Amino acid sequence: MERVLTPKGEATRARIVAGAAEVLRVHGPAVTTLDDIRARTGTSKSQLFHYFPGGKDDLLLAVAAHEADRVLADQQPHLGRLDSWDAWHRWRDAVVERYRAQGDTCPLSSLFAQVGRSTPGARAIVVQLMERWQEHLATGIRALRDGGQVPASLDVDEAATALLAGIQGGVSIMLSTGRTTHLEAALDWHIGRLRTAAG
Repeated sequence: MERVLTPKGEATRARIVAGAAEVLRVHGPAVTTLDDIRARTGTSKSQLFHYFPGGKDDLLLAVAAHEADRVLADQQPHLGRLDSWDAWHRWRDAVVERYRAQGDTCPLSSLFAQVGRSTPGARAIVVQLMERWQEHLATGIRALRDGGQVPASLDVDEAATALLAGIQGGVSIMLSTGRTTHLEAALDWHIGRLRTAAG
């Protein structure tokens, strides 16, 4: 049964997660210890285990959820306002800048390498992130369709799925090469295809 925290407890837990995320981004989950996180967040061992009974793996999953939220938050406000071609290009630039700043390391991938990507908690975080991201894209494409900027016959869900797949492919190549070239090409191609469909 999931514990219900007081507002103060929720705030404390969120503070620990945010502090842990900062430590893990710098040092990585493989070498970061709970003592490192306790020192950064000013929490006692008993307090840490109160909020994360499963220890380090429990905390790493919470940080992974935090990092997944950050993926989408870093694209705002553009991701939530994809109702014009200018808005789509502003969002495109924000995505490229976000991943360029991130470089060739991915906090989420590092965390999942430590706890296991296939564990139920980790998989649920990835699935939820992709579903939320795809729905934002689909909402933006529907906004274009409702404004008459793409044909009414366009399969919105298919277009959003293909665009997200292109982004993820571009990010995967970037993590291997350190270059955003493929990510930029995927974004430009898919946005260009939407504009071509508009005639």
